[in-house]
Amino acid sequence: MNPYDLIDKYYGATPLLRHVLVVHSEQVRDLALQIVDRHPELHADREFVEQAAMLHDIGIFYCYAPKIYCFGPHHYIEHGYLGAELLRREGLPRHARVAERHTGSGITIEQIIREELPLPEVNFCPETVEEKIVCYADKFFSKSHLGEQTAYEKIRYNIWKYGHDAIVRFDEMERMFR
Repeated sequence: MNPYDLIDKYYGATPLLRHVLVVHSEQVRDLALQIVDRHPELHADREFVEQAAMLHDIGIFYCYAPKIYCFGPHHYIEHGYLGAELLRREGLPRHARVAERHTGSGITIEQIIREELPLPEVNFCPETVEEKIVCYADKFFSKSHLGEQTAYEKIRYNIWKYGHDAIVRFDEMERMFR
């Protein structure tokens, strides 16, 4: 499966948004593959990580984020599960799990309820090593600052805002992958 074919299917008519998605996804993919290569003891599926990293944000076009050329009707926080629905329709259920579980360090049902997030009341926390690798790698690259890598301290500060559980999940990924 070539992820660029799927990206072109949904983003071919929006070249600016496609550019943002592809550059960001390639940055995430490259870091994710470095992690896979540095940690053979994790037995991560390298080809799957490569594909999933390229497709983890496939749902951004459904959302409203004008700074990155997204003009859809949904809240940006919904892009993960919306992208997952798209990937399931495309016959990619494993890739869908990565898409829906990569936001922050994962989103719990308790957080969805407590913060009244516009998400289904489902656990959106990464579980498999591949889901965790893509989730972790994604934190280092912003779609609004293409080409830049975010400092670890800034990522940790941003995640801390989502509570103790979120920072514990991020710290666990840090220990696994650094």
